[in-house]
Amino acid sequence: MFIEPFSLKEVVQSALKEDLGSGDLTSASIFPSTHLSRAFFLVKKESILCGLPVVKEIFHQLSPEINFLPQKQDGDRIMPGTVVAEVVGPTYLLLSGERVALNFLQRLSGIATLTAKYLAQVEGLDVKIVDTRKTTPGLRVLEKYAVRTGGGTNHRLGLFDAVMIKDNHIKAAGGIKEAVRLVRQNIPFLTPIEVEAVSVEDALEALEAGAHVIMLDNMPTDEMARAVQAIGKRAVVEASGGITLERLREVAATRVDVISAGALTHSAPSIDISMKIQDVL
Repeated sequence: MFIEPFSLKEVVQSALKEDLGSGDLTSASIFPSTHLSRAFFLVKKESILCGLPVVKEIFHQLSPEINFLPQKQDGDRIMPGTVVAEVVGPTYLLLSGERVALNFLQRLSGIATLTAKYLAQVEGLDVKIVDTRKTTPGLRVLEKYAVRTGGGTNHRLGLFDAVMIKDNHIKAAGGIKEAVRLVRQNIPFLTPIEVEAVSVEDALEALEAGAHVIMLDNMPTDEMARAVQAIGKRAVVEASGGITLERLREVAATRVDVISAGALTHSAPSIDISMKIQDVL
């Protein structure tokens, strides 16, 4: 798994600036720069680990002299009580980075863990679990990385890298066919077009208009199954809207190709992880 380095640096810089401001008033007042400690990160709940490269970048930005020592790697299934990393360096800097590091590690591990649960629900079925753009502003690159770490697949990163014609496009353009016609005039010839459909009739209209991907939005499961049958493998079919863990397998059983779930990123609970000073050096 890969995080684009420039994006990672930008996100970490912003997070540190938000928390530190002009400096850690408490830690810098107690500990001189020569005071060194070793701290460890302890996971308290079974989870899929995600975010160690972010933690490494946090402490590197605080000081290249801080030694970050991972004991596990992103994607590992972690049992409660496991130490996943250690950091060694000036005590005041370790404490200055503690909360930012934990915020990322807890959040990203939560997303990876929930994604893995979604994948487990559809084990044995030929379907992809993908994320959406329902991410925390400014953290999309990292949250989508967490989805990949949990075994999921990324949908489009933003509005710029894929065409998706949704309900408001359709309403304002005067219909599915007209929206597809207009967008096709202004995109490269080989660009795939995805169209949102809220009924079997919409799905067939999108297919006739030349959609490559048809997203069945908030459809009851029985209607979704009829739409899949009507499309008949002539386009990729995506199910979206109201996708919960409890409903996931019945949706997958309709033989859609893709299931997108905003809950992977907007509703993942954070994992309980702590950082503790182990030794004063």
